[in-house]
Amino acid sequence: MRILVWHVHGGWMDAFVRGSHEYLVPTTAARDGWGLGTGGRDWPNVVEIAPEDVADAGVDLVVLQRTEEAEVAATLLRGRSVPTVFVEHNAPRVDVPNSLHPFRDHADMTIAHVTHWNALMWDCGSARTTVVEHGVVDPGPLYSGRLERFGAVINEPVRRNRVVGTDLLPRFAAVAPVDVFGMGTERLADLGLGDRLVGLGDVKPDPMHAALAERRAYLHPNRWTSLGLSLIEAMHMAMPVLVLATTDAARTVPAEAGAIATDVAELTRASRLLVDDPDEARRRGAVAREAALARHSLARFLGDWDGLLDDVVTRHRRAGRSPSPALEGSTR
Repeated sequence: MRILVWHVHGGWMDAFVRGSHEYLVPTTAARDGWGLGTGGRDWPNVVEIAPEDVADAGVDLVVLQRTEEAEVAATLLRGRSVPTVFVEHNAPRVDVPNSLHPFRDHADMTIAHVTHWNALMWDCGSARTTVVEHGVVDPGPLYSGRLERFGAVINEPVRRNRVVGTDLLPRFAAVAPVDVFGMGTERLADLGLGDRLVGLGDVKPDPMHAALAERRAYLHPNRWTSLGLSLIEAMHMAMPVLVLATTDAARTVPAEAGAIATDVAELTRASRLLVDDPDEARRRGAVAREAALARHSLARFLGDWDGLLDDVVTRHRRAGRSPSPALEGSTR
């Protein structure tokens, strides 16, 4: 199957394009948000394609991740009807719990939420919806926890502040220094905590995973974001995790994997225990890895997506819409 999809969320794409299909990713000279291509990643099933070539590429299915992509895809495909899935990465931010999804009541689109929380919070009306929970490429049980420091991955922590729990970080920094990876983390210096709260910048996945695994525990203080891939990756690495029990975190994180609570004092007490008892930290990290492998494996993720894609194409055919020539001759 030939799937048109833009490179928007790198972590999600890193899992999605490891399926058995051919992924056509728009690419422009600017390498911007509308033409990033692979972004330098080694994705063997991805074909970088110029936008003007999309119409003649035999696209079988479109996977959208931004609302604006629907109009752009229709233009690139010259109006040809193609089965479409919209991936909803985010929890609603306004009018909760009465938030109306932008594609509410759309009959020709399936909305795939990445968490059950998102599906619960968005009002999608009569639009067909489903949930495909995250899966990640397993970085392996890298955890050593040799450093009495906490690690977190938060993009734009100062600008996003309470949404991602930046205001809570000083409470953990009082127990042990906190190192934060991600875009815009250099601004954490403005909070005046010195070497107790350190921004380490936007680091590529492999060196970031290795560095995180040296920290005693992983912090996930997010109040209102979708379930973070970095949290799931940390659990795969056998890191114990300290997690704010909001959105869909409780579905993924068992209490024995570190600590999960809405009481920040409870989380900071648990963080002190993990600093003081490395053996207990390793024990809880092993539980975290087992839980992550059970719910968020790459194989489960790709299997769920294959089932959804086949179903969407079948529904499109039954509705009397013409399949693409590429799909009619495809064995994939």
